Amino acid sequence: MRDANSTKGDESAEPAAPAPVEGDSGSIHVIVGARTTRIVLSGEIDAELAAELNEATIEAEDAGLPIEVDAHHVTFMDSSGVAFLARLSVRSQHRVTLLRVPPTVRFLLEVTRIGEMLDVVDEDRRFQPVGPDTPLDD
Repeated sequence: MRDANSTKGDESAEPAAPAPVEGDSGSIHVIVGARTTRIVLSGEIDAELAAELNEATIEAEDAGLPIEVDAHHVTFMDSSGVAFLARLSVRSQHRVTLLRVPPTVRFLLEVTRIGEMLDVVDEDRRFQPVGPDTPLDD
């Protein structure tokens, strides 16, 4: 034990656990479906994901289908994420749809006016994955 006048630390004490890291590192998943390409964003969408955001843009663009971006699980977005959405909207042959937008992202869309370039919808549309029995026409 250590007394109040001692300059030595308490050798019997357990070492302090590292402080928890705030935030959730981001992830990006591109899923090419029968009629649309869905990009699922989650966690922190920031500059650390710049390369992945660029790859997702290219992959979605190459599919040539309408693009939906599911932002439901985004906890933070910086200018890299906003630039990604703007880049998608400019490069896509179809109008990009942003699904289930959290309040933080919605605020950025309004402030930057990027929301005017996208269709922002609150509900999740039915996504149809591609499979061997997937009909391509209704």
